[in-house]
Amino acid sequence: MTEEEKSERSEGIDQDESEQATPEGAFNDDDDIENLKQSLQDSKDKYVRLYADFENYKKIAARNKEELHKYANTDLMTDILTVIDHLELALEHSVDKEASTSLAEGVQLTLKELTNVLEKHGLAAIDALGKPFDPSVHHAMSQVESEDARVNTVVKEFRKGYMLRERVIRAALVGVAIRPSSGASEADNTGNETVASDE
Repeated sequence: MTEEEKSERSEGIDQDESEQATPEGAFNDDDDIENLKQSLQDSKDKYVRLYADFENYKKIAARNKEELHKYANTDLMTDILTVIDHLELALEHSVDKEASTSLAEGVQLTLKELTNVLEKHGLAAIDALGKPFDPSVHHAMSQVESEDARVNTVVKEFRKGYMLRERVIRAALVGVAIRPSSGASEADNTGNETVASDE
């Protein structure tokens, strides 16, 4: 092989390597590189936002599942409260009758056992008597004129209220103290009771 052929062959190899090093459509100028960097950054930002949204969704789904589990028995608890009401009413009516003492004791034990079971599952009675009226847990049924009790204090409980964990499932029906009317006599002031209007 002559020197001229060697030279031509060497130039051909260099040209092939040059073509392989910079393929067609390669980014050669700064604008193309910047565009590629920007595109990469945009894709990364989208991924980060999508990942954050997914993490938030997982937290919300877990919270909803926990709430569903915590309050799954709300309807059952609400229905059983009527049974508790009847047992308490039976006790109130049997306290003064000697003949029904054993029956009253049996009802008392049944009520206590039922209450303990429900408390174990998160039920708690709302403490109403003597407390300031709170519309989130109390439902006012009447206004009771009283000189002894502070205004807007619960002085009568018509029906107990209950909470299931942190949620009110039945508000307490109560009577709320108000100032005695100025025109009423002293005898009227001590026990006068007016039913609250719906307004």
